[in-house]
Amino acid sequence: MTSYNKEHIPAIPQQKQQQSKVNNNKHNRDTTYSSGNSSIEIKDPNHYRTTSHTKSFNAFLKDTNDEWSDSIHDNTPKGMHRIIVPESATEETVAIETPTPTLKKKKPIYLDGKDQIKDTLQDPSFILKWLEVEDTKDPTRTRKFKEVLSNTNVDLVALRSLSWGGIPEELRMIAWQLLLGYLPCNSARREITLARKRKEYADSITATYARGITGLDQGLWHQIHIDIPRTNPGIPLYQYEATQLCLERILYQWAIRHPASGYVQGINDLVTPIFEVFLSGYINEDPEQYDVSKLDQEILSTIEADTFWCLSKLLDGIQDNYTFAQPGIQRQILTLKELVTRIDARLAQHLQKEGIEFIQFAFRWMNCLLMRELPLRSTIRMWDTYLAEGSSEGFSEFHVYVCAAFLVKWSNQLQKLDFQGVMIFLQQLPTQGWQEKDIELLLSEAYMWKTLFHNAPNHL
Repeated sequence: MTSYNKEHIPAIPQQKQQQSKVNNNKHNRDTTYSSGNSSIEIKDPNHYRTTSHTKSFNAFLKDTNDEWSDSIHDNTPKGMHRIIVPESATEETVAIETPTPTLKKKKPIYLDGKDQIKDTLQDPSFILKWLEVEDTKDPTRTRKFKEVLSNTNVDLVALRSLSWGGIPEELRMIAWQLLLGYLPCNSARREITLARKRKEYADSITATYARGITGLDQGLWHQIHIDIPRTNPGIPLYQYEATQLCLERILYQWAIRHPASGYVQGINDLVTPIFEVFLSGYINEDPEQYDVSKLDQEILSTIEADTFWCLSKLLDGIQDNYTFAQPGIQRQILTLKELVTRIDARLAQHLQKEGIEFIQFAFRWMNCLLMRELPLRSTIRMWDTYLAEGSSEGFSEFHVYVCAAFLVKWSNQLQKLDFQGVMIFLQQLPTQGWQEKDIELLLSEAYMWKTLFHNAPNHL
């Protein structure tokens, strides 16, 4: 990770990109998990962090956010910086792989001029004014969204109904801000509300970093500082310094405002879909390949502030997932087990026979909302539906039904595996090639289970 001068104040003004030195030593990871009389030995020659010892299940839970595999190579491409990840008393230097950029059809260009950008910064609904509906992927669907969003007072019921089946990429930023309750439904209140909230965030950042890094809570800052580079390591956007500084400030600011939970590993994942969606609203390129340091500082500051407030809105609805003992997650895992027992009794019996507890694999599914199991673009599409369900209900209740459908999807494969095989399979699920249709099928199956069981608790 980029090294910072201790007196440096990472406030909103743009930072210059730096690169840090690389240590080319590679380490093999050899980790053993144990449960009952069974154990798993996972060897990952592509992972740089070495932990060669037997872990109790409690230790497994403690660092479950770190136990996932990503292919990392030595060749750091131009434009990307290398990352130093502190581990205990040592530091390891890793270079993040840059995927070969894929050609992506450009979105309809609607922010060509400075006046258009200025208006959109003041109120995202100005996007509607310049959007060329006929040039979008699905003109009929986009036109329906535009009609709803163009009303002086947006009908959230109508917006949720449309959003369940997916939101057009060009309108996702404004739709998410409305569905999260950040952007007022009344168009007359938007400019003044956004200006006030963005100023409040900027002022809080200035106050928090008044004495630079040395003035921060060092334990909290350090944990966020080392987690940020591990977030979406295969996506270039999240390895650029400018992006990492934005996410670091957002997470630190959220943590000090919420002392009951503070920062918990996993929240660093949840901020990225919001940041990427809001970035997409101001560029006509693939956001996952984009270096945000190229943005005008006002735009980047706006994206950062809006991301902070929307992350806060999202977490407000699921905060008991991150308070002491994480009771929200405990309830979700219990409900998931009951659901799977009803939906697929053979699978549930097989898992029990092999000594597998649901918490061993589902803890991360709840803590990170399946973000480590699915491509980020799939997560963004899934969140369209979660927000349509209601931000609190979607990310807590409906998510459990999605996890049930997700687990049952692999039932045939899982029933052929022993303890070790099941755990390895669930850590390395074959979802990297998933497209929108795969997510929509998963959501449809989840909705079916919700329809059957949600209002009939005696069936569980």
